[in-house]
Amino acid sequence: MIRHLVFFKFKPDIQEDRITELEGRLGALPGLIPEIKGYEFGRDIVRSDRSYDFALFSTFEDRKALQRYQVHSSHAAVLELIKTICADIKAVDYELEGGGA
Repeated sequence: MIRHLVFFKFKPDIQEDRITELEGRLGALPGLIPEIKGYEFGRDIVRSDRSYDFALFSTFEDRKALQRYQVHSSHAAVLELIKTICADIKAVDYELEGGGA
């Protein structure tokens, strides 16, 4: 199993409706992309200096499934939105020990 973590820092002037749009579009992806085995996301609640604004946490069967997700047209459409509202994005992908969730 592969875990895919993404952290988003929104542009300072981003409007609330754009974040709500992102949440809606991200929420639709598990129904559109069968490779997604686990999926959750949310806004940062601590809001410290070191915090990012938003995080996505997803799980895939293997690296090939993650790669199919990354090039899926529905994911690509959400990425276009992300590029317009984010100042910075960080990601980490790692393999789970023993393949468990």
